[in-house]
Amino acid sequence: MVEYEWVRIARDLERRIRSGEIPPGGRLENERALADVHQVSPGTVRRAVRDLRERGLVETLAAKGTYVVDPLPPVSGETSTR
Repeated sequence: MVEYEWVRIARDLERRIRSGEIPPGGRLENERALADVHQVSPGTVRRAVRDLRERGLVETLAAKGTYVVDPLPPVSGETSTR
């Protein structure tokens, strides 16, 4: 099955967040930097970040950047209040 690039990027970012590599309160790299690292367009990164935001892992502050939420929500499948 073909996997969309944004799904792969979102999964990689979530892994980095959950492992503590990007800690709660930590700032994600900007879209252009992430696009360069993953060799995709900024729009693909934007879609991955939107997915993380929809799942409550990050929040984007206008003109400031995207940050990991604190506290992190439970891993999918764990008990949550959603």
